[in-house]
Amino acid sequence: MIRSFRSRPLKRFWTRNDPSAIRPDWLPRVRSLLNRLDLALRPEDLDTAGSGFHTLTGDMAGRYALTVSRNWRLTFGWQGPDAVDVDLEDYHG
Repeated sequence: MIRSFRSRPLKRFWTRNDPSAIRPDWLPRVRSLLNRLDLALRPEDLDTAGSGFHTLTGDMAGRYALTVSRNWRLTFGWQGPDAVDVDLEDYHG
């Protein structure tokens, strides 16, 4: 289950169905990834073909990422059965 967000636009999209701050061409992908994230019981549940799932390293160690588009990722931490601090970011910059 998704417990918390870092990204206010993602939180508004998830809780209020307000897509105004997310690129329109990303909406289907972001919605799909958030739904999968909400249903996952552990991070590895998201490691499926086409998800771009990977564990982050360095200063982002302990977080995970799913590919949205090009360099943009849905990133998140994990505590117990929950995704935490969900964000949409280009950390490659």
